[in-house]
Amino acid sequence: MDTEMYCYTPAGERKLLPAEKVFDDWLDPETSAIACVDMHRSHVGDDPDMPVPAPRATERVDAHNAFHAAAREVGVPVIMVQHWQRHGGTDDIKSHVVEGGTNWRHLEKIYMNLDPKNMDELGWEGTKWVDLMVEEDPRDLYVRTKKRLSSFYPTDLEFLLRQMGVANLIIDGTLTDCCVLNTAFDAANRDFRVVVPRDVAAGMSEEMEGAAEKVIANHLGLIVDAPAVLREWYARKGVEVPPALAEAETMDDVTAVKA
Repeated sequence: MDTEMYCYTPAGERKLLPAEKVFDDWLDPETSAIACVDMHRSHVGDDPDMPVPAPRATERVDAHNAFHAAAREVGVPVIMVQHWQRHGGTDDIKSHVVEGGTNWRHLEKIYMNLDPKNMDELGWEGTKWVDLMVEEDPRDLYVRTKKRLSSFYPTDLEFLLRQMGVANLIIDGTLTDCCVLNTAFDAANRDFRVVVPRDVAAGMSEEMEGAAEKVIANHLGLIVDAPAVLREWYARKGVEVPPALAEAETMDDVTAVKA
């Protein structure tokens, strides 16, 4: 590694990565891609009728934009992955396989008290709920067939990553404790090296976010701060680190400087 790259343990302690080839490969920008999960209007923004609000994700839109922009500058591709269902509910609430919808739809009735009509339309094609709420770029790629909690099901994300020569999957978006976690499990089970920037990906709550990070750190991949990853990528590419990024600990530090 070209920088003092660190990660976070399941206990939340910062630890320098060992000087081993596997971790050197894990941070290689040439074989890395970002999967940005579900940063669309179904979860993000200020619409009062939003199907399933994720306020922490809304708060981190600027962090996502800054992280993605910096990654693109050193050639790390950004893939926008979206929960995207056929209009009318055939894939979920009107499925002949899962009566009344998938598990989470029943579980949320116990503790979330969401508006049933709007919740039903989460990710429906042809609605405003699939509008992306993060900045896009002509270089970005899209996976728009996600119909369950993992970005790999039932999508061609793995096919796309293999064609691109990707070995390291950096996962951000929302929710850390749901679709990010499920994607991390499926990525690790497919032998991709997983990286989750804890200052960019967002959970339903601080507690849920932290619990998911513990699971990921213990079993699936590296929990990191995004600026540290970017500095390592920039160093590997021989590109000068932008001043706002040079001393930043989190992407909030970067966006505060830009503001």
